Amino acid sequence: MTPVALITGAAKRLGASTATHLHGIGYDVVIHYHRSHQQAEDLCSQLNALRPNSAVSMSNDLTNLATLNEISDFVEHHYGRLDVLINNASSFYPTPISELQISDYNDLIATNMSAPLFLAQACQGLLTKNNGVIINMCDIHAKKPLKQHTAYCMAKAGLQMMTYSLANELAPNIRVNGIAPGAIEWPNAGISQQAIDQVVSDIPLARKGASDDIAQAIAYLIEAKYVTGHILTVDGGRHYNASRGA
Repeated sequence: MTPVALITGAAKRLGASTATHLHGIGYDVVIHYHRSHQQAEDLCSQLNALRPNSAVSMSNDLTNLATLNEISDFVEHHYGRLDVLINNASSFYPTPISELQISDYNDLIATNMSAPLFLAQACQGLLTKNNGVIINMCDIHAKKPLKQHTAYCMAKAGLQMMTYSLANELAPNIRVNGIAPGAIEWPNAGISQQAIDQVVSDIPLARKGASDDIAQAIAYLIEAKYVTGHILTVDGGRHYNASRGA
């Protein structure tokens, strides 16, 4: 039977490119979204034009943790199986400590840490049946904090530890790995060209990455049968860049 991948936050950006890549190598895909209805429907139409009934979309608010079983129920009803869960959806915005609101904290923790945990729980039964894989979208800033993003960095650090812990707990039936992207896509707003140039100057490969770099890394971790509990950094060598000066 055709393997099935569920990708959260898959209507656009890295999620959409990952869904497209996995579809291209033979997966049926479930495209989860929150508010990006039209983008999700457009992506489904594109993929289904290539292979009928190979893509479906569904909406769910991941901050409402009590509803996450609805996602696994949807996948089971529509395809009857699940081979790969990719926890890609993420909120990302600055939260200077002087301005941090509880609502912002709850949103960042829910989307980046709590939802991946409870969605893994909801999908455990389906994934176990097919020796499935969970891929968590982590971040290089789980180890190297980003200024004015404390709540986000905390959440990603929690997601990284969750990856290690679930890899141990769910073995040998389910493998759990993560991807830590570097500079792949810039935020839609709030970053200057000067800041972009500074980031690129700190990357040994001297360029930002492409969305397909992440999709290819995910595809590798899905197929790497003896790899679990690993977070693959895809950042052009930025995290190992030598210190400047003395």
